[in-house]
Amino acid sequence: MIDNRKVMRLGGAGLAVSAALLLSTGSALAAETVPFETQVKFIFNTLNFLVMGFLVMWMAAGFAMLEAGLVRTKNVSMQLTKNIALYSIAGLMYWLIGYNLMYSGVDGGFFGTPMPVMLPDPAAEAAGLAKEGATMYAAASDWFFQMVFVATAASIVSGTLAERIKLWPFLIFVVILTGVMYPITGAWKWGGGWLDKMGFQDFAGSTLVHSVGGWAALAGAMLLGPRIGKYGKDGSVHPIPGSSMPLATLGTFILWLGWFGFNGGSQLAMDSAENVSAIARIFVNTNLAAAAGAVVALLLTQIIYGKVDITMVLNGALAGLVSITAEPLAPSIPLALFVGAVGGVIVVIFVPLLDKLKIDDVVGAIPVHLIAGIWGTIAVAFSNSDASFATQIIGIVAIGAFTFIVSLVIWAILKFTIGIRVSEEEEMMGLDAAEIGVEAYPEFGKGSQAI
Repeated sequence: MIDNRKVMRLGGAGLAVSAALLLSTGSALAAETVPFETQVKFIFNTLNFLVMGFLVMWMAAGFAMLEAGLVRTKNVSMQLTKNIALYSIAGLMYWLIGYNLMYSGVDGGFFGTPMPVMLPDPAAEAAGLAKEGATMYAAASDWFFQMVFVATAASIVSGTLAERIKLWPFLIFVVILTGVMYPITGAWKWGGGWLDKMGFQDFAGSTLVHSVGGWAALAGAMLLGPRIGKYGKDGSVHPIPGSSMPLATLGTFILWLGWFGFNGGSQLAMDSAENVSAIARIFVNTNLAAAAGAVVALLLTQIIYGKVDITMVLNGALAGLVSITAEPLAPSIPLALFVGAVGGVIVVIFVPLLDKLKIDDVVGAIPVHLIAGIWGTIAVAFSNSDASFATQIIGIVAIGAFTFIVSLVIWAILKFTIGIRVSEEEEMMGLDAAEIGVEAYPEFGKGSQAI
């Protein structure tokens, strides 16, 4: 981790003027008692969390658009409903118990204390900066930045299980995933738990966020079963095209943009020239890994199928992003390109492999987030001398086993109690009409007859 103790000096006088303007609106008490350099650090670190956090929040729109484009028109409103609901549930659960379960009192163990987050009074927090060892960012900004990450993990599950899962069982699972499961495995590394003490490394969450979502999605897909008509009795695979490639592409670009906050914000500080330089390098590596994944997927689909598959190219970019997330700072540009390129290969190989196994993943989230997340976490050892392949694999296996087994149990309980799958008639009708009541494209359905 970069040494954040140095004072950032970007533009010298310009920084001083900007900081002075910001401080003019703050607590008079803090301005009188807290050293100017300390306040500058606090302001820029807090601003970093907030700006990077709302970039990650915007990824919720990316997932919504991607899924809306990759499902059929009769299921678009359902996906949009799931995405706004899961983001909202994630925020509530992470405030209620998730954040403290992940960060409060873990101390090398397995989890913290499940209790609501209590934020300090702004004036008191500002005045407290005068104390030795004070935290150099606002507590609320840290909570916000951490919260938007947990929503990403839940979004991964939504896409995989699309077009045949009931709304309310899915949302019940989201409550448990965001409030309990994600915070527990997050505590193992980011909360200072046992994996952190062992030396496991995952900079921004290839495993802690993306593979967690992928394992939960895989467990759900196995118990839920494929969509009607996806696989023939003879083992044939019947493609089910999505409704809108423009929406899917827009969603991919939104996710790509949000990823700069995802990875860049995980530097966790913007209080020195060195930290800002690190963030800039992270942006470059993140962008190039995504580009490499997209180009490799483009070339491979042309070579293998004789035509370019736009869905593979979109997922190739996303797989490149997931792959570089475990370590976007340390790799050289050639290594970042290689890590992202392998992500593109993973998509082209594993999407058809899942079909052979009759695991119906509507948006390709399992190859993109689970398999590429595993790859990216292993690849950390290529660039970080203090990371070992053995430790990285232990972390992957531990987090994967916990998430998959617990997810399988929860999905099974839901399946055999309230049920998780809509009826055959409702699936054929479409979940917009069956579960939501508001169709995304009513002019394409029976409603157009009355217009």
